[in-house]
Formats: sequence, structure tokens, C-alpha cells
Amino acid sequence: MPLLVYILGLTIFSLTTSEFMVAGMMPSLAQAMGVPVTQIGYLISLYATGMVIGGPLITVALLKLRVPNKQGLLGLLGCYALAQAVAASADSYEVMAIARVVTGVAGSACFGLSLAICADVVGPQFRGRAAAVVIGGLMLASVVGLPVATLIDQQWGWRASFWLVVLLALLCMVPIALLVPRSKPSDVLSLGAELGEFRNRHLWAAFASSGLIIGAIFAAFSYFTTILTEVTGFPSSSIPWLLGVYGVANVVGNGVVGRYADRHTIPIMVGGMLVLSISLALFAVFAQDKTVSVVLLTVIGLVGMSMNPAIIARVMRTAHPGPLVNTIHTSVINIGLGAGSWAGGLGIAAGYGLRSPLWVAVALAILGLISLLPYLGQKSDDSSSAGLAISVRPKSRAT
Repeated sequence: MPLLVYILGLTIFSLTTSEFMVAGMMPSLAQAMGVPVTQIGYLISLYATGMVIGGPLITVALLKLRVPNKQGLLGLLGCYALAQAVAASADSYEVMAIARVVTGVAGSACFGLSLAICADVVGPQFRGRAAAVVIGGLMLASVVGLPVATLIDQQWGWRASFWLVVLLALLCMVPIALLVPRSKPSDVLSLGAELGEFRNRHLWAAFASSGLIIGAIFAAFSYFTTILTEVTGFPSSSIPWLLGVYGVANVVGNGVVGRYADRHTIPIMVGGMLVLSISLALFAVFAQDKTVSVVLLTVIGLVGMSMNPAIIARVMRTAHPGPLVNTIHTSVINIGLGAGSWAGGLGIAAGYGLRSPLWVAVALAILGLISLLPYLGQKSDDSSSAGLAISVRPKSRAT
């Protein structure tokens, strides 16, 4: 695996740590900004909104201007670092909110460009494995980045955590500038060529599966803390290590899935959704049992977010893995995340109890499984037309 792929993984780690870390420093930010903790929570939503809406728009603009992926990624990382520096220096909530939107927009486009570059520097048969390394940065952000940022906040203040992300983003720019090959003008995809990929109905089917899978995961994950304390009976002091177990399971599952996602994309996704559906249902039934809950939490971690390399490999095989396809896919994943969390809360709001998010997650996982079944058993992991599109299109070195 080229060194550049690991650098791109570190880049995603830096950006995703910034997205997550607000959750670990809400009291500090609320005190510094003079606003309620609930208002600080909106900073996470603002970042996500920037990713979902702004990222694709920026990517379209870069394609319209025919900006090579390398220059686009470097420019956006510089913009991200600048906006993050503004956030680190902010003395008012309004400035912080604007900075979070800008970092969300830049972060989403960086995500899409990183995956596009990743797809260009490895062969098609290794794209799932390479994507697992890049997405591994996202996994490590929850397992390592968030706790470290929270610890830094407790020891040196929240601004130090924000400045650390600025430093990481700037450090990533150096090897990217050195290692990403310069693209030829003829290699840069036009906006029309990228938009043409969206006429492929199999791409939309892949997007739908991604949204349902991520929605199922976050319909449950968003309420794990409440379920584990209020239903299972764990003390609040146990939540960090329980979520740590879940995070480690994510990382392990991501590595295993990434290893085999290129050759067995759809079977892995079908098997993962089947195990996830059963595990979530068993968790809902036996949530009051501590031992069973910990076991099922671990299994859900192994087969949940670890599906990311497979869903990315599927999209990369279904359409040309250009920046717009990858950025839209990132937006779909974030929409699934938000919609899943919202749907999981509907059951609680309707009075069906704290276990209801798990049943909502089961329903979404089953829908995700059903969306995959038409593609199970095909020689290629996607449509024959998608395979033909890849085979006849010369491998681009556009970066």
C-alpha cells in the first residue's frame, strides 16, 4: 500500500477528530462562549450541515474550473486549517458557528478528493483495501482522536485541541504536496463527465444501501449510552470503557472487511447486515443483561461501521470514483447518520421506551439487506454495465 494512502488516512483522522471533539468539550465551550450546552450541541449539526450541502457544491465548482485533485485537496486543506484557526481563536458563539460550517464544507470536499486520489494511486482490485486505510482515519478519530482532544481540553483548555487539528492539517499538506503526482490537463475530469456518472441507476442503488446501513447503525449508536445506563444498569463511569470496546471493535472490523472487500463486496455487506440485524434484535430483547449486552455491543461494532470499506468499494466499482461521486457518497452517509439518529428517537418520543431505537435500527438494517439482495450472486459486485464502464475507461491518473 503506497505511503500516500496512509497520509490520506491521517488527513481524514485530523478532519474527523475536529468533527467529533466538540462532543467531548461541551462544558468548556459553553462556559467560554456564554451559551447553554444545548446550543454547543448545534455546532456538531452545523458541521454536518456544511458537509452534506456545501461539500458537493464546492466539488462541483472545482470540477467546473477543472482544478486537479491535488491542487483542490491542498487548497481545501489550507482553507480548513484557516477556518479551524478562526474557531480556535473565537471569543463568540457566532464566529465559532461560522467557522464550523466552513470546516464542514471543506472537510466534506477533502473527504471526496482524498478517496478519489486514493482510487487513482492503487489498482482497481485494491481500492477497497486502500479505502479501509483512509476510512481507518475516521475510526481512529472516535477511538483515539476524541479521547485525546478531550484530555487536552481538560489539561490545557479547548483552544489547544483546536490548534492541534490546525497543526495536523498543515502537516498533512506537506507529504500530499510531495507524494501526489502532478496531473496532466487531459487527465482532469470535466464536470459533464462526472455528472454523467449519476445516470447510472446502480449507483443510486449503492447510495441507497449506504444510507440505510449507516442509518441503521446510528439509530442504535446514538442511544447506546442511555440504553446501557437506564436499561442495562451500567453506571455512568462504565460508559467510556464500553464505548472504547465498541470503538476497538470498529477498528478491527474495518481492517478485516477492508482486506476482503474488493473480492467479496456484496457477500460481505449481505453477511454484515444479516449479523447486524440479528445482533440488534437480540440486544433489544436482552438489553437488561449486562454480559449479553457487552457481547452484542462488540458484535455490532465488528459488523456495523466496519462496513464502510465495502460500501465505498461498491460505489467505486459502480461508477468512476471521481471527487463528485465520492463527495456525494459522503453526503449520503451523513444524511443516513442524521436520519438514523432522528428515526431512533421517534420511538422514544412516541412512548415506546428506550429499547425502541434498537428496533428502528433492525428495520433499517433489514431494508439495507433487501436493497443488496438483487446484486447477490452476480459475477461482479455490481452491475455488468458498471463493470463494462470501468473496463473500457482508461485508468485515470488525475490527481
